[in-house]
Amino acid sequence: MNHILCGLAANPALPSELVDRLITVADDDEIAAELAARPDLSHAQALALAARAEGTAVHLAYEGRLTSADIDPVARPRAALALLDTGAGLPEWARRFATDPVIERREKLAACPDLPPDVTDTLAADSEIAVVAELALWTTPDMAARLARHPHAEVRRAVAANEATPPAVLEMLLTGDGLPPARRCLVCDRERTPAAHAPPHPHPHPHPADDLPPGAFCTGSHESTVHDMWRQALSNPATPARAAAGFAGHSSALLRWSLAGRPDLPPEVWGRLADDPLPGIRGDLAENPAVDATHLRALATDVSPDVRRSLAHNPRVPLDLLTSLAGTAKIGATLLPRIAAATPAEVESLAKSPDPAVRMLLAARRDLPPGTRDALAADTDAKVLKSIAPHPGLSEARLRDMIDRHGVRVLARVATNPDASPSLLEHVARHDPPVPKAFREVARHRNATAPALLACLTDRQARPMAAAHPSLPVPVIVELLGDAEGRVAEAAAANPSLPPAMMLKLTP
Repeated sequence: MNHILCGLAANPALPSELVDRLITVADDDEIAAELAARPDLSHAQALALAARAEGTAVHLAYEGRLTSADIDPVARPRAALALLDTGAGLPEWARRFATDPVIERREKLAACPDLPPDVTDTLAADSEIAVVAELALWTTPDMAARLARHPHAEVRRAVAANEATPPAVLEMLLTGDGLPPARRCLVCDRERTPAAHAPPHPHPHPHPADDLPPGAFCTGSHESTVHDMWRQALSNPATPARAAAGFAGHSSALLRWSLAGRPDLPPEVWGRLADDPLPGIRGDLAENPAVDATHLRALATDVSPDVRRSLAHNPRVPLDLLTSLAGTAKIGATLLPRIAAATPAEVESLAKSPDPAVRMLLAARRDLPPGTRDALAADTDAKVLKSIAPHPGLSEARLRDMIDRHGVRVLARVATNPDASPSLLEHVARHDPPVPKAFREVARHRNATAPALLACLTDRQARPMAAAHPSLPVPVIVELLGDAEGRVAEAAAANPSLPPAMMLKLTP
């Protein structure tokens, strides 16, 4: 990997003629990827870059930089499939790929939207189950209903995951009523039944079933595939609640877990899941915004801190319940949905809470009234200050006061404030003892000055960020082009303050 050329390819100030030069030598995937991501890339440059490698052509196709007129599906099949996947390909391409001898191309085509009916019919009759299953996963309601009767259980599993599958069909996949039994699965395709699939063999000659998941088994009823089909259907929001609710007491934890996040189940199912022995199930239930307050209050006393933490993230958790969790659920300085939705009266009440953990949660908002913001900035508790320090609008005096009172505990968070002045950032960078994380925040700050950035260069992790900052002095940027650390040299080459003459010198 040529770090200098990668950096130049990403440099927003690189002149167009030098972009042309780099395209002619873009044999390195990383360089090509950086060039393909340039917002100023012209259509002619995109065509020239696409001609270098098909992987780059695929990327450009997905980014909308190429059209069907730019692609030869014979010479660039992957790029043509990318255009079909974005809806910009031609119907005749789809018909060509539907009978392509390369299985992976037919499988990719099967996932594309808005295919002509004759193409979906061809794919539905494909001899490779992987192709038919991929079609089943993304196809239209009518075709999904048709494939639900497919004799292969793997195809039915894909139908169960497709959110376009009609609800009545999803219910049939759960109950089996109205559908003929599946005759095959991936396990009995490759192994004599009954068979339980062991982990992959370590010897150099792969076992024919090594692509099966560990634990896959079939005794003639395709048990593991049917189980996964049920799990997909239970997770599918189009599946009727009445059909899903019957699995609340199933012996499989994975099936019960699939129910915990559904918004449409009756309260008695929530009650059953709230008593589930698996904390993960109770945690997903606790975060479910459809669960009523009665069950949420019961979950607030759960023995698992993970469940209580999940409850705190529920957007409909009662505020009094949330404040009671603040000190015990180890939530951290994160903006919770319920805090973000608090009314002005609730904000005022939270700001006056005697519990610093509650004040910390409120301080994570970035739209507080000036009076509330400044009051929290004067808080005596360091964790409240760490939470409020990035809030826009705080004066330099208040931010300096935080540092004077709590030093290294708040230094890095103060440096993230978008309004931090150049002089304040220099103060942070010069702090003794130094804080490595503060260097990284200063190095990426838009207001960082040359003295602050020079201090950041002393920290190994902050060094690449500082090397890319446009306020770094030009002689230092040029010197860093020869840095022993490739990431630093690359960042310096990407620095928009790099002189055009130096860019020209570095470009082959």
